[in-house]
Amino acid sequence: MKCGLEIHVQLETDSKLFCDCRTNYQDAPPNSNICFVCLNQPGAKPYPPNKEALDGAIKIALMLACKISPDVTFFQRKHYDYPDLSSGYQRTSIPIGFEGDLNGVRIREVHLEEDPGQYKPDLGLVDFNRSGIPLIEIVTEPDMTSPEEARKFLRELIRVLEYSDSARGEGTMRADVNISLEGGKRAEIKNINSIKGAYKALQFEMVRQKNLLKRGIEIKQETRAFLESQMITVPMRLKEEAEDYRYIPDPDLPPMLAEEDRIEFIRDRMPEPAHIKSERFVNQYHIKKDDAQVLTSELEFADAFEEVAKEVDPEFAALWMRDELKRILYYNKINFQESGITPAQIVELLQMLQDKKITTKAGQRIIEELPQNTKRPTQIAEEMGLIGVVEEDVVLQAVKKSIQEHPEAVSDYYQGKKQALNFLMGQVMRITRGKADPGETCKLLENELKK
Repeated sequence: MKCGLEIHVQLETDSKLFCDCRTNYQDAPPNSNICFVCLNQPGAKPYPPNKEALDGAIKIALMLACKISPDVTFFQRKHYDYPDLSSGYQRTSIPIGFEGDLNGVRIREVHLEEDPGQYKPDLGLVDFNRSGIPLIEIVTEPDMTSPEEARKFLRELIRVLEYSDSARGEGTMRADVNISLEGGKRAEIKNINSIKGAYKALQFEMVRQKNLLKRGIEIKQETRAFLESQMITVPMRLKEEAEDYRYIPDPDLPPMLAEEDRIEFIRDRMPEPAHIKSERFVNQYHIKKDDAQVLTSELEFADAFEEVAKEVDPEFAALWMRDELKRILYYNKINFQESGITPAQIVELLQMLQDKKITTKAGQRIIEELPQNTKRPTQIAEEMGLIGVVEEDVVLQAVKKSIQEHPEAVSDYYQGKKQALNFLMGQVMRITRGKADPGETCKLLENELKK
């Protein structure tokens, strides 16, 4: 299998690519964020391209290790007839960046184009609020050889786009998937709007093409649609080639030049890409690759880890931030920035754990209180009565008491039921009010049960 992707994602700008209309199309009534320019009315000329969109495209291209074209670039008209394209053509730039790489997948080119409107074929209606919003298109080489590789690439790409702070992320993503099997022609699956959709479309299309080749049926070079409700692809039309779009330079837009000073200005201010940061975390902090992947899932989360690692052992910090802190963020359905948790709060909590001022269980209860809470972890621990770790002899007494009071659980343990040990652990924690160290408690329980 060979797979290449064409990914379109909206750029984060206040105004459209060639006019001053707002880009908050999802919150606006239909056909309200429009003007003569983005409707391409006769006599209406486009403004010079949105500078913020151009800078965003250059930044993303640099984060994907692309070379930036030193030559003059310009917008072309890509002709095709569709109800959501009022002019009969789409303005798209020649490549701004080229020959990039993301985790071994080659990036053929990165360019800028305008979004069409939104057509609803079932109603025969078009909303042009989206028309003219700047899009970045990222085209890969056919370097992916399985649906799993394509899914992994898309996840990494979305992280790069989120780090850039110049793109709107997976919610506005539309991907065209090109797939072929050895001995067959290429099919392009259009307008897939999620990573899961791309994965499912590739799975189905791979099996479909494989079965055709087995039966000796020639695979057509065609464009197909993905029906997400059924998780299948269906024919749309024969595959277009570049000549079919009748590209011509747009005579209404000026040529552009990405000057070296401007490129370096953007490079100096762009964040370190997530996939590079993840590798650095492994090498610099000696943490596991899986931990580094989770820690770099958000730029603010990664920055917080680096602040915490200045004060606390990085491996210990990575363990707690990856497992416990992420657990709380997932449960509350918020990201790290929205949580309001500060690196200082994390440092204080972890130092309390390392100094054995609180137990692991107490630490888990404290961390659950941190989102949207300006109190220090020490204050939270005092208010909840969680300060202190009981001595071993007190824990041993609690262990003996739990064994004496629950003979049925002891019998279950001897019969090989692992949950019985967890039950007895819970009883010890209840007796000690959660101040027993779980690891030591488990050892004491097992020792007593062996007697």
